[in-house]
Amino acid sequence: MPPTNSGSASHRRNARLRREYLYRKSLSASESTSYEAKRRVRDALSQGKSLPTELRATYDKLKDDIDHEDAKHEGNTSHVDDEYGDAGWSDPRVCVTTSRSPSSRLKQFAKEMKVVIPNSTRINRGTHRVDELVDVCKTSDFTDLVVVQETRGEPDGLVVCHLPLGPTAYFTLSGAVMRHDLEGGAAPMSEAYPHIVLNNLSTELGRRIGNVLKCLFPIPKPDARRIVTFSNDSDHISFRHHVHSKENNAHTTDDVTLYEVGPRFEMRLYQIRLGTLEMKDAENEYVLKPYMNTASKRTVL
Repeated sequence: MPPTNSGSASHRRNARLRREYLYRKSLSASESTSYEAKRRVRDALSQGKSLPTELRATYDKLKDDIDHEDAKHEGNTSHVDDEYGDAGWSDPRVCVTTSRSPSSRLKQFAKEMKVVIPNSTRINRGTHRVDELVDVCKTSDFTDLVVVQETRGEPDGLVVCHLPLGPTAYFTLSGAVMRHDLEGGAAPMSEAYPHIVLNNLSTELGRRIGNVLKCLFPIPKPDARRIVTFSNDSDHISFRHHVHSKENNAHTTDDVTLYEVGPRFEMRLYQIRLGTLEMKDAENEYVLKPYMNTASKRTVL
């Protein structure tokens, strides 16, 4: 089926955005060097000290750059600012789908993930290839693509692809429990935008993953009683979904009651790629290496 004019225009636009993104990313090393030089000049001026010898020849240019910077450009920028630069300006639109030929259990898991993530749309995978799936999501203005995978009917993989530039994060899943399998039954599902709790994601990579996960969700109202938690323990991220209620005029946390909504599962990051899902030659930002001698003693999140 030949592409339509609007489809061709969208392909050209995405190709142009990708080229511009890669060009800006190639400049990140030199920008970091310039940022460090300007920081040392600022410190010397603020403390009344003499300039470092190696910066005196370029002082005039650095001082001119400092004088013309605003608050947005004062810090050091990276490719992450391009990927999530517009986060928060509008609510994310997420597409949820499965691997090919999904079992009934994986279909149910995808349905529950669709309910967990506000403003998401679940589509049947059918026989669509990955590149076709990503192209459709880009032309439909989705901000993220979430793909759930399985082995012998048990959900064991989750892929989060940010559009249109990436990154793509790959997780293994374990211990998935559906809503109807929770002990005592699940609490009623609220459709309010949830508050996001990111616990113990304290390293640079942990903050990176926290950013990937939280940008799937829109900004909630302050009085929302729905909570989604990503809690890290030894590089294993536990996902929990609750609603809370409190007694009238409650002033302490002892008066707050949590009700689990489900589903629940454990995640472990094993790869981040600087590109979208269909890009086989995308650069790896992080790859889990579990067979290194120090792997059992080292945490990265």
